[in-house]
Amino acid sequence: MEGAGAMEWGPLAWSLLSRVRQQSPLVQCITNFVSMDLMANVLLSAGASPAMIHSLEELPEFTPNAHALCINVGTLTSHWLPAMKAAASLAVQHGKPWVLDPVAAGASSFRLKACTELVDLRPTVIRGNGSEIMALADATVGTAKGVDSAHNSMDAVEAAKSLALSSGAVVAVTGAVDIITDGHRVAGAANGVALLQKITATGCSVTALIAAFVAVDPTHAFEATASALSIFGVAAEMGIEMAKGPASLRVHLIDSLYGIDEASVLSRVKITHMK
Repeated sequence: MEGAGAMEWGPLAWSLLSRVRQQSPLVQCITNFVSMDLMANVLLSAGASPAMIHSLEELPEFTPNAHALCINVGTLTSHWLPAMKAAASLAVQHGKPWVLDPVAAGASSFRLKACTELVDLRPTVIRGNGSEIMALADATVGTAKGVDSAHNSMDAVEAAKSLALSSGAVVAVTGAVDIITDGHRVAGAANGVALLQKITATGCSVTALIAAFVAVDPTHAFEATASALSIFGVAAEMGIEMAKGPASLRVHLIDSLYGIDEASVLSRVKITHMK
């Protein structure tokens, strides 16, 4: 695959979604209790195969066979952290991409320490909101509204670039415009709807979708991340045309992602290079 600089984003995003549907990558998710259901359904509707495997005893046999790993620290406990670290280490050892969602990273010293230790295990992609990415980049505990962001994505561009350079990961900051950077290139994905903020686990679910996209093209994690974010946003835009509120948007989001076609992707994807 050519880099995105030589291709239009719409055809590239459609190509990656088509590969997810054709290959049905196995995405292992070590995630929080709130997000498991929606995350699994988003992966299934996109064509991927979810596995909510988090038992430390199963990891040596399971993780090496997954095509990608997604780690989400939303309902973090000291009992789950060893499994997260072990899975990340196994993924790296076996050359499998893994994606980190540092939920509320700056909310407590325990959570921040856990997230920084996971970053040290070389994730392929880190996806968070502005406050989470800024907390990780600065390694500081600050005011946090749970999983909600006190900063918009544009506030975190420099922090994202810094974190990308120090971690070696592609960093995505979700917001009204999603920012994607590898520390050198910066892209913005402007798809989505504000009502997604009223549905729990949509951020968690788009992180899992990123893992599925990176699974089918791990050498182009920057392009795969931007494409996944945009496709998810397009599905939300299509879903809201039928929705009456957050609950029905959740249903129509899943349906729209399942049924999204080439024409919709080519006409709706809004990704631009910012640098």
